[in-house]
Amino acid sequence: MEKSARRRAPPAKKLSKTERRKQLLETAHKIVRDEGTDALTLGYLAERAGVTKPIAYEHFETRAGLLVALYKEMDDRSVASLMDALKRTKPRLADIARVLAKAYIDCYCSIGPEWHAIAAALKGDEKMEKIHQSLVDLYAAIYCDAFMPYTKVPKEELRLRCLGILGAGDAITRELSRGRTTESAAAATLASLIVASLPESK
Repeated sequence: MEKSARRRAPPAKKLSKTERRKQLLETAHKIVRDEGTDALTLGYLAERAGVTKPIAYEHFETRAGLLVALYKEMDDRSVASLMDALKRTKPRLADIARVLAKAYIDCYCSIGPEWHAIAAALKGDEKMEKIHQSLVDLYAAIYCDAFMPYTKVPKEELRLRCLGILGAGDAITRELSRGRTTESAAAATLASLIVASLPESK
């Protein structure tokens, strides 16, 4: 289908800069989910959001800038969900592992396919590589802080094991995306891997 035949939004109402950015990111997320990353351009985003092209360019400057902003926005939601889940978790290693694993899988099921698609579209982009690494480091730090009181693994080794857990989570969600496992099995497997890799402190 040609872009001209795609849905057009009505003229946009006046919003603050923050509100407009949020609206543009929500529209971009919908485009990626419905049509894929190839369809996401600043021009098409402006059309779908009901704004002029200069407004879209003012917020993101380039298509890569838009993709990076969208990736970070999705990750911010993921981190917020994860931290909220930890607040409601019983202080035991098995319970923390179960809640973290479920949060990881739930996050993937809600935004993961778009997350991976955006990362793939930005592969090789230097700025994106730095952002991705900083996010991996952030997740590893969150996991370390959550597990440290309940395991006898030394801090530096724990950080490395948490990085390994994140790698396992990524591999498991890729199997989930291929339809080779279920959400419940994916979460249970990731939780069991966490518990098996972190001997409890006495």
